[in-house]
Amino acid sequence: MTRVLLVEDDRELGELLLRVLGNAGYAADLARDGQAGLHQALTRGYDLLIVDRRLPAIEGLDLLARLRRSGVQAPALILTALGTVADRIAGLDGGAEDYVVKPFDVDELLARIRVLLRRRPAPAGHTLAVGAAEFDLITRMVTADDGAATVLSGRESDLLRLLAEQPSRVFSRREIVARVFPESGTESLADTYVHYLRRKLGTGVVTTVRGTGYRLGCL
Repeated sequence: MTRVLLVEDDRELGELLLRVLGNAGYAADLARDGQAGLHQALTRGYDLLIVDRRLPAIEGLDLLARLRRSGVQAPALILTALGTVADRIAGLDGGAEDYVVKPFDVDELLARIRVLLRRRPAPAGHTLAVGAAEFDLITRMVTADDGAATVLSGRESDLLRLLAEQPSRVFSRREIVARVFPESGTESLADTYVHYLRRKLGTGVVTTVRGTGYRLGCL
């Protein structure tokens, strides 16, 4: 059974989500503050993390950062009332694979959970070449030939993986959104995340094929 850790300090909402997750077939545990969430995530194996941001003891993004540094790579969904564009970007750049703003639709939340859980596992070896750099699919780290290392967010990692697995292929914006952001459908997300990759790894990491889309470049 798929195991989900919910880190939520709102008692009523936490109990409601436990029932929703249980009815959907998930084995869910509830932690009511960031410290409890950290302990449970480090000592038990979970397939998915659902984390609030405004948590007692340890704030949600700080919690997620500590878990990533400790090697916990379960996909994470931020569930919070903080819904500005800057908040969303901070959450996704902070290691979350998805970001849902309260109040939310339960059916949409469950759909987003299904999307995260069906992400492909890393292949044997766990690394892909990006020009002269090495991309580790487990740690989401890109290491250049000079040893410089950059950690990607979940969505940045998904996009780079798509391009790096077929480096000579040109992907249209529509196809990128369908493969990497299936719950959205907004084609501008492809441009946004290409921009994020270029900002972190250099402009050459993704090549624009005018009128067609994007393909892997080189670092």
